[in-house]
Amino acid sequence: MIPIPISTPNLFHIALLIAIALAVTLWVTPVVRRMSVRAHLVDRPAARKVHTTAVPRLGGVGIMSGFAAALLLEVAGEMWLSWQPILLSGDKQVLGTVLGVAVIFIVGLVDDIRGMKARTKLAGQLIAAVVTIAFGLKIDFFANPFGPGRLAIDWLSYPLTALWLVGFANVFNLIDGLDGLAAGIAGIAAMSFLALAFDMNQAIAAVLAASLIGGCLGFLRYNFNPASIYMGDSGALSIGFALGCVSLTGVMKSAAAISLVAPLLIIGVPLFDTASAIIRRRRHGRPIHEADNGHIHHRLLHRGFTQRQTVLLIYAWSGALAIGGYAMRDEILPSPLARLGVLAFMLGLSAFLANRLGLFDPARAHGDDTNPRRRDARRKPRA
Repeated sequence: MIPIPISTPNLFHIALLIAIALAVTLWVTPVVRRMSVRAHLVDRPAARKVHTTAVPRLGGVGIMSGFAAALLLEVAGEMWLSWQPILLSGDKQVLGTVLGVAVIFIVGLVDDIRGMKARTKLAGQLIAAVVTIAFGLKIDFFANPFGPGRLAIDWLSYPLTALWLVGFANVFNLIDGLDGLAAGIAGIAAMSFLALAFDMNQAIAAVLAASLIGGCLGFLRYNFNPASIYMGDSGALSIGFALGCVSLTGVMKSAAAISLVAPLLIIGVPLFDTASAIIRRRRHGRPIHEADNGHIHHRLLHRGFTQRQTVLLIYAWSGALAIGGYAMRDEILPSPLARLGVLAFMLGLSAFLANRLGLFDPARAHGDDTNPRRRDARRKPRA
């Protein structure tokens, strides 16, 4: 075999990883869908859910198969095709990321197949975070987003990193309420992290982000409305956790102002949705873990938007925040005042939309059948 030298990261290299992840996800997902149906591992209609037919729920297997295939291609290229070492560079954080994603994928898969208590699932997520942190992937400092200097956090880096990774996993799990929503937002976030990784010459983050982009895009072929398969917890938790790792291997390694603000803006929509859900439930005396019909997508559906319109609107919102996160780079906005202005504008826009949608208003609980899509029995059943 003729070695193919690739100076990493470059566009050809990244496109190759995206393509293999996409192709494998496109191939594996229909197989998983058929197996899920045969094993009766389906998500059935319920009061809070928008679908009216049983839908297979193990799509995370397809996404993670594509993600793993791209990483294996990278390893093979570094071993046998003279590619510059990235995953095999000796950085232990790579192994920590892979093992952490594998652990949380297994946790989600067990939950999809057999079900888990909330505390047990959270314990599994924490174990995944601890595994990743044990290999050195952690937040070591916070850069000042509005001026020079940085703040070392010493021993606080361990709990803060665990909170960061588990938080990333759960905000994507909570936003996964409509066809194509979580996969699309994750794809947008991964593209944003890829662009930042390129600019900051963070090769590991670029490889991980590209692999995740391919998996998300391939899965959208089957998950966009009308979805024929759902990603389940095995997908939502895994892509969220993987994005958290990408941010730590890439953006958060920078001492620039972007290091803290950008990742939070890039996942701003699911983060905002989660925060508003916690505030809403606490304000109205409900347990934080109690599901309700108050999420962003529920509010848009109740205003008469279709599933596709709702998802595309949230994509646009996510894209705007991602652009804002990218613009926080020192090279684009060297002035602390300008960065503060961008941040204020993005937060103000999000607060305005949240107020218009009534995200902090009381929402009906899990058992109340108030979903307009559920009441519309004329919708064509999914294939």
